[in-house]
Amino acid sequence: MTRLELKNHQVWQDLTEILENLDANILVQEHLNQCDYQVCGYWDEQNKYYETIKLPRNLEAELVSSSIGVTHTERFFQLKFLLIADGADVTQNHNTQKIGELVLVYDDNLEFVDENWLLDVDSPMLEIS
Repeated sequence: MTRLELKNHQVWQDLTEILENLDANILVQEHLNQCDYQVCGYWDEQNKYYETIKLPRNLEAELVSSSIGVTHTERFFQLKFLLIADGADVTQNHNTQKIGELVLVYDDNLEFVDENWLLDVDSPMLEIS
């Protein structure tokens, strides 16, 4: 029986190289610009609905994980980011605050497929309506 080990396979080396050369922060900034820093139709973890959540413009994103997915007909990868805002607009202190997470999903042509938000709706940095 042949034993296949993926850990040394070229696909992992190629994927690692792609992710190292990918400016993930630019992907997040493009996405935030396209949605005009707003999340519309958001359901929180307590199943409460929010019509619109406006995000602060001073957001930075930190890539915390990446993964690939393969189905019978599709290949995709997803990038998970922490969303961090500078607290200078809200308080006199210049502290940063994690306001949520954003998962972006792209197909194998690097075309946007889906998004998933997990926001701290109690954060004073979010404008909620």
